[in-house]
Amino acid sequence: MNPDLIIVGGGPAGLAFALSLAGVGLRITLIETHPDEELANPPFDGRDIALTHGSKRILSGLGIWERLPHDQVFAIRDARVLDGHSPYALEFRHQEAGVDALGFLVSNHIIRRALYEAVSVTEDVTLQTNQTVSSVYPEQGSVTVTMCSGESLKASLLVAADSRFSSVRRRVGIAARNRDFGRAALVCRMSHQQDNSGIASECFQYGQTVAVLPLTNQSSSIVITVPTDRAQALSEMTANDFSEWISAKLDSRLGSMDLISERFVYPLIAVLADRFDGPRTALIGDAAVGMHPVTAHGYNLGLSGQQLLAQAVLTARHQGQDIGTPKLLQQYSQRHRRVVLPMYLGTNTLVDLYTTENLPTKILRKALLHAANHLPLIRRVVTDRLVSH
Repeated sequence: MNPDLIIVGGGPAGLAFALSLAGVGLRITLIETHPDEELANPPFDGRDIALTHGSKRILSGLGIWERLPHDQVFAIRDARVLDGHSPYALEFRHQEAGVDALGFLVSNHIIRRALYEAVSVTEDVTLQTNQTVSSVYPEQGSVTVTMCSGESLKASLLVAADSRFSSVRRRVGIAARNRDFGRAALVCRMSHQQDNSGIASECFQYGQTVAVLPLTNQSSSIVITVPTDRAQALSEMTANDFSEWISAKLDSRLGSMDLISERFVYPLIAVLADRFDGPRTALIGDAAVGMHPVTAHGYNLGLSGQQLLAQAVLTARHQGQDIGTPKLLQQYSQRHRRVVLPMYLGTNTLVDLYTTENLPTKILRKALLHAANHLPLIRRVVTDRLVSH
């Protein structure tokens, strides 16, 4: 029997979307490249996801937050931004937002595992794993998807959640802007002698950016952004040399440090689709927008976007309407882009500012940091986004 809805991509956005529509009578097929075993037990990949309060509410509504191991959810109490090796910092404090923590840090593989566990026991969702999409054929009233196995499925709506390099997006003719930053992120976990006090630090240095994201009081997730060849060299250093290097780059603020995980290197390429809708097709997650990690908005936008599309589909379903009409998909696209576009452009502008190292830009960076610290409105806008969205 053909489904009502096909989702391509079993990552966090695709799984969350399937769960958002479970229990309303829609037949859903989710197509994923990886096997069941890897979805059920995804390996640690070094990526720790900073979740906003809005994302926590979405995950709670899906029954996922309660599935996350309590000792693997880490509070980000406060945040600060530093420039160069100056001790002066732009501060964002939880007290200003009236909450106990500005956000929460959870490993990517733990989120994926919890979502898969929930989806795998949902009767409405059929998982087609170890499959890729070989063709997509949209028609006026339906869309046909053929898998590498040769099986074809016809549905009212196709949802692409298959990464920022989405093959579905290309197959339905939706263009995207790619921004290759010529840099890579090296991520790992480290223990340290000094207490991090639950503070997330973004250190915009000259030649690299170092983010410290608090786990336990004396362990943190480290994200180092450097030119790609330098990232590879750092990943190949001995554990002792690497630990000494990162401790020195942080001016020993955390004391001596020790590597406690593997090191992973990811190229930094941002992607923004020209639109988030196509013929009988909608884009969510990184297929719609893949962000630079400096502002940590990537998965938060993925969660809010899938929720927006799910609400539109549910409304159409309850009203007995077609869930794949151009009007529905265009409205979703326009609403999501209004949120995404300023954040995407703003993040890229911030990256440009803090990776340009001529003297006038260095002076501007420091001036903006000092100015922002004395303008409560700026801090309030940032903290409100973390708490309310």
